[in-house]
Amino acid sequence: MPKNKDLKSILIIGSGPIIIGQACEFDYSGTQALRSLREDGIETILINSNPATIMTDPSMADHVYLRPLTTKSIIEILKKHPQIDAVLPTMGGQTALNLCIEADEKGIWDDFDVEIIGVDIDAINITEDREKFRELMLKIGIPMAPQATATSYLKGKEVAQEFGFPLVIRASFTLGGAGASFVHKEEDFDEMLTYGLEISPIHEVMIDKALIGWKEYELELLRDDNDNVVIICTIENMDPMGIHTGDSITVAPAMTLSDRTFQKMRDMAIKMMRSIGDFAGGCNVQFAVSPDDEEEIIAIEINPRVSRSSALASKATGYPIAKIAAKLAIGYTLDELENQITKSTSALFEPTLDYVIVKIPRWNFDKFEGADRTLGLQMKSVGEVMGIGRSFQEALHKATQSLEIKRNGIGADGKGYTDYDVIIEKLKYASWDRVFVIYDAIQLGIPLSRIHEITKIDMWFLKQYEELYHLEKEISTYTIDTLPKDLLLEAKQKGYGDRQIAHMLKCLESQVYNKRDELNINRVYKLVDTCAAEFKAETPYYYSTFENQVEKADGTLTTENESKVSGDKKKIIVLGSGPNRIGQGIEFDYCCVHGVLAAAECGYETIMINCNPETVSTDFDIADKLYFEPVFWEHIYDIIRHEKPEGVIVQLGGQTALKLAEKLSRYGIKIMGTSYEALDLAEDRGSFSKLLQENNIPYPEFGTAENADEALKMADQLDFPILVRPSYVLGGQGMKIVINKKDLEAHVVDLLRHIPNNKLLLDHYLDGAIEAEADAICDGENVYIIGIMEHIEPCGIHSGDSNALLPPFNLGDLVLQQIKDHTHKIALALKTVGLINIQFAIKDEKVYIIEANPRASRTVPFIAKAYGEPYVNYATKVMLGEKKVTDFDFNPKLDGYAIKQPVFSFNKFPNVNKQLGPEMKSTGESILFIDSLKDDDFYELYARRKMYLSK
Repeated sequence: MPKNKDLKSILIIGSGPIIIGQACEFDYSGTQALRSLREDGIETILINSNPATIMTDPSMADHVYLRPLTTKSIIEILKKHPQIDAVLPTMGGQTALNLCIEADEKGIWDDFDVEIIGVDIDAINITEDREKFRELMLKIGIPMAPQATATSYLKGKEVAQEFGFPLVIRASFTLGGAGASFVHKEEDFDEMLTYGLEISPIHEVMIDKALIGWKEYELELLRDDNDNVVIICTIENMDPMGIHTGDSITVAPAMTLSDRTFQKMRDMAIKMMRSIGDFAGGCNVQFAVSPDDEEEIIAIEINPRVSRSSALASKATGYPIAKIAAKLAIGYTLDELENQITKSTSALFEPTLDYVIVKIPRWNFDKFEGADRTLGLQMKSVGEVMGIGRSFQEALHKATQSLEIKRNGIGADGKGYTDYDVIIEKLKYASWDRVFVIYDAIQLGIPLSRIHEITKIDMWFLKQYEELYHLEKEISTYTIDTLPKDLLLEAKQKGYGDRQIAHMLKCLESQVYNKRDELNINRVYKLVDTCAAEFKAETPYYYSTFENQVEKADGTLTTENESKVSGDKKKIIVLGSGPNRIGQGIEFDYCCVHGVLAAAECGYETIMINCNPETVSTDFDIADKLYFEPVFWEHIYDIIRHEKPEGVIVQLGGQTALKLAEKLSRYGIKIMGTSYEALDLAEDRGSFSKLLQENNIPYPEFGTAENADEALKMADQLDFPILVRPSYVLGGQGMKIVINKKDLEAHVVDLLRHIPNNKLLLDHYLDGAIEAEADAICDGENVYIIGIMEHIEPCGIHSGDSNALLPPFNLGDLVLQQIKDHTHKIALALKTVGLINIQFAIKDEKVYIIEANPRASRTVPFIAKAYGEPYVNYATKVMLGEKKVTDFDFNPKLDGYAIKQPVFSFNKFPNVNKQLGPEMKSTGESILFIDSLKDDDFYELYARRKMYLSK
């Protein structure tokens, strides 16, 4: 039992909607904490306003409050639950910590006799108040960069005068590096200083002497009440100081750190953690190390909570940091807890890695036209991927293959830059694609010393790149028939995809695959086991690699595959949704987790494939087996051949999984639920419109075009305004409303430059129409509509950026009946088995179809939370053929209305056009319940509904 037997009921504060700088890693941490506390019989009460996450699912906590994260909501919950003994604020990022501090300052915790566990307020204040933190570090003898705080413009100018440039300005009490900037020149200082002072909630900035070119490291620590400390993971940033860790390519374990310096860094981290307060839980410490033989260490900051990096460290090591941190917060000590992976050692055990992980961030600059794409101290990425391999090179390739940016890995895909000036510019001003540009630079013959001089990236990493380039050059001298086995094996061991090798050999990907098969160069799967295989691991969490064959005693050649296939159980693979991005976020992870749990209820062995380290779907104990691999054809096909599942579920993982449906179908692999043909028909505008015509369902006039000439001809038939969009994209990418031929031509030319060979769709835009959407479950014969939502904004703003009301608020019976009829007809005509989302435009009481997606949608989790019904669970059982729609007892409960409110991260891109249009720009969403349409919040939204429409 926990030492503190008085704790019987705990409030957990979540992190709210997803924004840049605070994403679903906190939902992963919060979900782990909830599950961990429930194991100990503790009642859990959760407040979080995010409907898209599994964390706010009714199954996760005893009481879930989808309420705004304010002290007003906290007071209401504490009044309703006087039994709450303690609050755990360390699982919800900066949002939760800031709310906890505000409630503390208002005396709320004292009023209700609630204890703060997992951290103490003094520790938060010391680490967030940069002046206090500096004083404490100097007192305990931890070196820091020359720095001073300023609480006024005048003081800031004085500090700059004393230190000289370059400088770093960091705002106190902010998240994701908000308000932080590098200042190289005096003329930029005034603006940056003013911005930092404004954005800090206490109007304070810390001005540091910039440590340009120093190396950056992070350590993840855990501490218990007995002052036992373990270091879970050491993470090295490939990018040097000056780029926010959330925007850096990071590697674990650290690659270029001497053991002597590592031991010093460990001691410093433990000393820092012990000095900031008396708390039990997780902690993240960041250091800078000088890039010379001295390896001088300077402390940057410490975060006394689970962080973005602790989610990464958990997935990298298999050590569930948040789960253990929650146990420590209720009084356990590390030696009392078991290691969750081995089940035979204690949690007072530092993981050892016999593999390498590489994390690469995922950006969405294409959504923010005119954004400053240079990477710096303010985080700009919207998600991340992680690759696991036996070497840095293999992990790097796997991470780049996971990004879903139409690259097949590092180089060898014909998509690199070849212009010297462009390459130098991109190296100088750290760009989102610098991970690829380094390879392009080497290929162009730019010496490593020059690349190092510009980027300050450690020479060790650059040499790893150079080795890859030499290998590519050597392979390119062969053909598929003459390529020696050892070279092909080496390329696979270094992470090259079959597509890349085919590019080098000028042959087809399938030829490389067949040659590998012939030569017995097959993937083997290894366990992620926290202890470099010193102890047996009990959790089935795997990554793939390639091994040299070893000769056994009887003379046979073999490789060791640690993923044993169970012969007796039927298996189902669920394809995950890959990295978060605008248009495809955490809501699809919610769907995947529910899909896995529902398949398990039906008696299947469940297998998850995903590469996103921030999410619950890649937790080691959600599915029966987890393959932490790129959602990339070659990797998936190998897993399918190894596991031989009954089928694959593609409709829960967003566009990522859906894009693979065609390949799966072509290779004769069964897709559970709606067939590939139906999925494709819905995407193909011509075939879909024919289906609508046959069923007598109206749709806006449209045409297709493959170049600007065709588009201009089509415009004569359609009438402006015209909505232009590419086919097969997500989140409204590249959609635009044009009002004349000049705009049309410019946009079509621009689109085809970015997405060559795409078929463009041109629709007559129904100006002033109301937009609505419906989600439904269909079993091929019966249809049940789970929810109809009406958008507050007019048609033309992407559904992901609209405020949506459930149920509709001013659609008459005639319109609602048309929506219901159309939904039934389309679901059945597409032979839908599972989920379908349909979007409508309503003009003059007539309902037109905009599009239909026979898959899980962004809105399904929102509807499930609003009505309190497990719709994804039901839909999965329908996909698996286990149930019919008529087998379920649907009982939605909602008093009043629920509003889905989009949340934007425009503050990261101050100069960007913030108008909304058909291309999605929101990074997350919150849910707001109102009793009636007289509610002030609704009234305000409705009054502003047309303000932001951009054409």
